[in-house]
Amino acid sequence: MPERPPTTGLAWFNSAPPAELSPLLTACLAVPSWVTALLAGRPYSTVDALLAAADRAARSLTAAEIRAALAGHPRLGEPPASAGASARWARAEQAGVPGRDPDLAERLRLANLRYEERFGHVYLVSASGRGGEELLADLWRRLDNDPRTELRVVNRELRAIAALRLRRVLAEDAGPGRVTG
Repeated sequence: MPERPPTTGLAWFNSAPPAELSPLLTACLAVPSWVTALLAGRPYSTVDALLAAADRAARSLTAAEIRAALAGHPRLGEPPASAGASARWARAEQAGVPGRDPDLAERLRLANLRYEERFGHVYLVSASGRGGEELLADLWRRLDNDPRTELRVVNRELRAIAALRLRRVLAEDAGPGRVTG
């Protein structure tokens, strides 16, 4: 039986067909121009070069692209509405937000609503490794931002999440049926 080609790592990323990579990249950051830029930049010499290209491409996102990317992110403390890699990763990233604490859940719900009323989109933060109280405090601090400043903060958070997820794309088995967007 022939050996299955590798479905992880930079060599795989550089050689995988675009149709295989596109859904994975979209799960990292759901912006078509970003996905296109990363595909067009292949091959990458190192993981750091790939991450730097991803960051550069995300820095140039328009306000409309940022808002479109936010549409796929769940509210902090709420389960993702979709399935696939993005939802699985979002659950893992929000592991520090305990779902069993009804008081914290209610405070997060109310703060999320207030944030959405102020800025017109979901509150986005790179939640990996951070606890619910810390994330809630960050949300309240960010409510003091003006809309332009907050859009810059959201772009920074999108870049952090995309980098984290890109590392997962390189590390996880992306074989047939394993990872989908």
